[in-house]
Order: sequence, then structure tokens, then C-alpha cells
Amino acid sequence: MAADGNKRKRPNILVTGTPGTGKTTTSSALAEATNLRHINIGDLVKEKNLHDGWDDDLQCHVINEDLVCDELEDVMEEGGNIVDYHGCDFFPERWFDVVVVLQTDNTVLYDRLSKRGYEGAKLSNNIECEIFQVLLEEAKESYSEDIVKALKSDNIDDITRNVSSLTDWIRSWPPTS
Repeated sequence: MAADGNKRKRPNILVTGTPGTGKTTTSSALAEATNLRHINIGDLVKEKNLHDGWDDDLQCHVINEDLVCDELEDVMEEGGNIVDYHGCDFFPERWFDVVVVLQTDNTVLYDRLSKRGYEGAKLSNNIECEIFQVLLEEAKESYSEDIVKALKSDNIDDITRNVSSLTDWIRSWPPTS
């Protein structure tokens, strides 16, 4: 459990993984099932201008990690949040009680990203990221390994199972030690 977890009445969860693994779908369903707040970092960055411009090669905003963390500090201290983002190494470790890394079969992921219009370097970089489990390794290096959970996310059955499992975990939080 996170160092400050015992001060919060509700847990904070980070849902991470390569783009296309189902982070937003999972986070939205989990928020609906548990009444936790879903914070989509990509949307927050756009809404609050928490970026340093646009990356033409990757076709995305270059987020300003310091601005994002400053924006979230108070709400994270309160607890009850599901943070949804494809990166995880810049968030303070104390914020999260569990870090969920969604993983998707490469052929499924390729199809999902292609349907989104990903191509060229953006498509190949994300597929390679999944192949080499970059996000799982980043999570394990950034957080205590006992709070990092890798979950399969290939289809709606996987997502339903993951939401159910995480809902059960939330209902039993905080853990008794």
C-alpha cells in the first residue's frame, strides 16, 4: 500500500499500458462500478493546457509532467481516483495503492491502433512498446512490485473480468495488516 494510503478514505488506482490496451474503457467501467473519479490524463492535458506543444512525428501533445502533477496533487491526496495514462514513471509513488498495467496481444493491438488511424512510426513504436513490455517494466521500476498488477486486456470478457476483480479489491480496501 502507498505510504499515504492510510490517510485516504478511498484508494487511488493507476491504469496504464500501451495505447489501445483498453485503459479508458476499463477505467470508465471501473469508475461507474465503484463511484471513483476517472481522470484521463490525455483529456486533462488538453482541457487545462498542461503541455509544451505538439509533436508532429507522434501526432500528440508533449505533456508537461510537472504541470500535470501540480494539477493533480490535491485531488490525489483526497483519494478515490482512477488515473488513466500510457505512462507512469513521473507520478509520485505515494499517490497509488495499486498500479494496473493492461496488456494486449500484438495482433489485437495492431488492429485496434490501425482502426484509430495510427500508422508509420506511431504504430510501430506502440507495437514494439507492447512486445518488449516497456510499460510493465516502467511500472515495476517506478512502484513497489507488490502493487503492480499486469492484466490481460484482449477482449470485452477480459475487461469485464478485470473490472470485476478491481471492484472487489476496492470494496476490500484498505487492506487489514
